[in-house]
Order: sequence, then C-alpha cells, then structure tokens
Amino acid sequence: MILFANSYGMWKSIIFIFSFYVLTPALFSANMSISNTDSSNPLSAPADSNFWELQGKSSFTEHQGRKSIMLDGGAAFLKDFEMRDAILDFDVTTSANRGFFGVQFRIDSTGTSGEYIYLRQHYSGQPDAMQYTPLFGAGLNWQLYNGPGFTGAVDIPQNDWFHVRIVVKGAQAFLYVTDMNTPALVMSDLKSGVQRGMVALAVITGATYFTNFEIQTTPDASWQREQLTMPPGILTGWELSPSYDAVSTDPERPLTAAEIDTIPWQMVEAEAPGLVAILRYRFAPGIRATFINDFSKRLEPQPGSKIVYARCIINSESGGVKKLNIGYSDEVSVFLNGQILYRGRSSQNFRDTKYLGIVDPESEAVYLPLKKGENELILAVTEIAGGGWGFICRLQD
Repeated sequence: MILFANSYGMWKSIIFIFSFYVLTPALFSANMSISNTDSSNPLSAPADSNFWELQGKSSFTEHQGRKSIMLDGGAAFLKDFEMRDAILDFDVTTSANRGFFGVQFRIDSTGTSGEYIYLRQHYSGQPDAMQYTPLFGAGLNWQLYNGPGFTGAVDIPQNDWFHVRIVVKGAQAFLYVTDMNTPALVMSDLKSGVQRGMVALAVITGATYFTNFEIQTTPDASWQREQLTMPPGILTGWELSPSYDAVSTDPERPLTAAEIDTIPWQMVEAEAPGLVAILRYRFAPGIRATFINDFSKRLEPQPGSKIVYARCIINSESGGVKKLNIGYSDEVSVFLNGQILYRGRSSQNFRDTKYLGIVDPESEAVYLPLKKGENELILAVTEIAGGGWGFICRLQD
C-alpha cells in the first residue's frame, strides 16, 4: 500500500492508485537518526504530533478509550527515526468490513524502496489474509512474490483491539498476530535489499486505529539471504530495454534489426525461482487502470501504462519445438527470431473481477519452433494495473 504524491515537493496531495500507498520522498527527514532509542530501551511513540507525521486521511483521536492514530487511506511515519534491525509492537483495531492495514519499514531516502507487511480483514482465515511484499521502483510486487514467505492465513479480529509484533533481523522478518509465541508469517528473504530506513503505519481503506506503538532497536544480525533454488530450465540471462509509452507502442509488432541494435540494453539476471522483477530496474507507471472497478473497460487503452522489451538468446543443439512455460504481469507478447508467437493479458481484474494476476510459470505455455544454434527470444512486457511488473520463463527439454 503505497502513497504517491503529485510531486516530490507536494507530498500532502496524494493520488489514490490501485489501492496501495507508498511514502513519498519528501516525507523523509534529513535528520534521520536512531539517537532517540537504543537496543536496551524501547521507544514508546504515543499517538500525537510529537512522534508522528500524518499523511492522507488520518488523524489523532480517541477510540474505544485509547489515544489512537486513525488511518483510512493514509499513513503515519515515525519522525526522525531510522531502523535496521528492530522489534515493532502495537495494538490495532478496525470495524471496517474491508481493508488493508500494516507497517512499512526500511523505506529508503527516495521513498521508492523498502518492505511492507499488511493484513486484510476481509480475507481473515484465508491463505492470503496477511501479506509481505517488497517495494522497489515505487511499486509493490505482490503479484510476483506470493505463497510461503509472502502470504499466509491468520484470523483477524474486528472491533476488538489485538496486538501485532514484527521482528526484523538482517534479511529476515517475523510477523506475530495476537499469539506472541509463534510467528504467523516468517519472511526468510526480505527482497528489497534495503538495510536501513524509515518506519510508517499505512492503511489503504477502512478506518483503522493504532495505539501503544513501541519500537526497540536490536543489534544488527548478519545479512544472510535464504533464497529459493533455481529450477531446471529457467532462462536466467536477460537484457532489458528502457521503458516506453505502451499506448503509442504496437505490442504485436516485432522489433526490427535496426531497432534492436540501437536499444541501450541493460543486462539483468533472473532471481530464484526465476523471476525478473522489472521494477528493480524501471519505475512503476503509477496509474490506476479504468477496469479495476468497471470490468466492461478492460479492453480500453490505459494512458500512462509502460512497456519494456526483454531479450534472451537461446542456444539450441538441434532444431525442434520446445515448450516455454511463462508467467507475467500484466501483458506480454512473445517473439522468436523476429516472429510473434503469442499475446496474452494477465492483469488483475482482467480475466474476471476477482482475478489477481499472480505470476506463475505454470500459468501459460508457448511452443517455440527453435532452429539449431542461436535463437533470439524477445518479450514485450506491459505494466498497467500495479501489483508487480515482471516475468518468469522456463524452457522444457
């Protein structure tokens, strides 16, 4: 849930984009420090302006007898505070039937990278009632990072105060909800790579109240990522083009040889289990698709959407047809040796009103007529509705 500003200098004028918010760069104090706490004494941050800077629809109020921060499409960031490893504790309650509420942490000084953990009371008890997503390129990536370590089931009380704890240690984090003995979600590999940054409470929608916030810094743990293994057949070596305006680009037209030669390609490597997260290298378009709330508009052009070309060379020992499993977000065209083979759309809400567009290599398949020797595979990947911009490809032999 990311807060976007109309401009870096006007952070209070927020744009509601795809139901998610990110802190804007102007929110970050030039005097960030951790001098106001230490590893032995937690910092208690009461719900008042001495400790918090509010953004969006937010206020300091009293709720159910407690002095609280109310957020409903807004955020509250902790003033003059920067964290690496820490334990965050707070009480929270909401009576809203639907909502997204949680904590952003280690948000960098640009406001475009960090980590985000949130709860969804309308999915209480379901496999994605809680979710962790990294933030980079000023966008969330929950369509790319999903499943164990990213989502999980938990019961979320409504109308009652309950306690939440987040323990951050190096490249890992642990979320506790109500039960402080057993983590509800273990995040074994924090993906953003940011090791130090700001802290904020954030709510997309549904009035939510926070109180009794405490944060205790802890000694820095060693930074050891616990990454997944790379399955066989994953295409790992890619080159990315700059991003282009998608509306004015024909995504079904193959690039000419001259265009391919003049593009300033950037070499990137897929990360386990094979993802290329484009937002690591390009900024999110930051638009809200017209079909998010109106299914009838899903075929309309989406002004502001962006397209990136991804290029990979496949060396085949012999000619023949090979199956390419592919997952992507939000749209893709597949070209092989200058010929288009496939065009697909997998944006959230595109295939049906509850479709999430989760990226999975088992989602779809394309059959590649490979020639002996070098083959040029090019993907045209478009980002429209947010939630992650990227792809994964696995070639079966």
